[in-house]
Amino acid sequence: MNSFTAKTIEQITPLDETTMQAARARQDQLTKPQGALGRLEALSIQIAGITGNVRPRLKQPVVITMAADHGIARQGVSAYPSEVTPQMVLNFLHGGAAINVLARHVGARVAVVDMGVAAELPVHPELTNCKIAYGTRDFSSGPAMTWDEAERSIQAGIEIALREISRGADLIGTGDMGIGNTTPSSAIVATITNRSVAQVTGRGTGVDDAGLSRKIQTIERGLQLNQPNPADGIDVLSKVGGFEIGGLAGVMIGAASKRVPVVIDGFISGAAALIACTVAPSVQPYLIAAHRSVEIGHRAMLDHMRLTPLFDLDLRLGEGTGAALGISLCIAACKILDEMATFVDAGVSEKS
Repeated sequence: MNSFTAKTIEQITPLDETTMQAARARQDQLTKPQGALGRLEALSIQIAGITGNVRPRLKQPVVITMAADHGIARQGVSAYPSEVTPQMVLNFLHGGAAINVLARHVGARVAVVDMGVAAELPVHPELTNCKIAYGTRDFSSGPAMTWDEAERSIQAGIEIALREISRGADLIGTGDMGIGNTTPSSAIVATITNRSVAQVTGRGTGVDDAGLSRKIQTIERGLQLNQPNPADGIDVLSKVGGFEIGGLAGVMIGAASKRVPVVIDGFISGAAALIACTVAPSVQPYLIAAHRSVEIGHRAMLDHMRLTPLFDLDLRLGEGTGAALGISLCIAACKILDEMATFVDAGVSEKS
């Protein structure tokens, strides 16, 4: 691990228990039966502990959507061609994708990052170029990337998170774009959770039965060839991962080092979270799982990290769409904690 990443991880501290106790006490004084708002109460207390603020006010959410291509896509593991990756990045930049719509809906900004798209993208004020390479290599015939490339992708993600936080971001959502990226994500979850490939591999963008079988066999071949070490997140990333997955892992590490909550999206963000939590277990309390994806491996990811998703809407798009909706719930939870009157404030009698 390079020194920059190591020093960033050293800055991650446990959640502030004193602040969480104070937030819990305030929740119990609000004009409602104790616990009546369920997960919203627990969410507000977690965010209080993350931020160190008893009454956190989240004003500048940002969704960081990272894009990259995958050499494994040449094995026919996706229903879409790789040309769709740069096309969708342009759609993000033009504001026409689902993530743009949902981000506008919740008042979040979308920061688009090229981590390794296999095409030249035009210069755009809303696009950050952190291209490690023009896509990863095909991990069914060798490592997806070098160790150095894996470290660089994580460092780039940390730097993006720190940049956004320096600009005022107080809540970060994660998103992805990369044709074929459910395949490395399945390889990552199979490795780190010690599940069989068949148990954690779904249809991604909608491959048919033959495509699913080919996808499973391709991942099994890649794992047998590369033998990633489940205890070493950088080794797993370098052998079977993706540049956007490494970048998102870095975003989570960077945000945690600055006490900023991270709302993770679905399956690809979950794979990034597995990498982040393997590299730096101290990141886990800073993560908020937005939803449970349709992808069958997502449950294994969340169970392994002991994360309970906020909702289940049968989503499987990525981009950060689930994270955007999760951001809305985080803001709502904190507003309840901050803006609701206590029994004393409202002159309402508590239960006898």
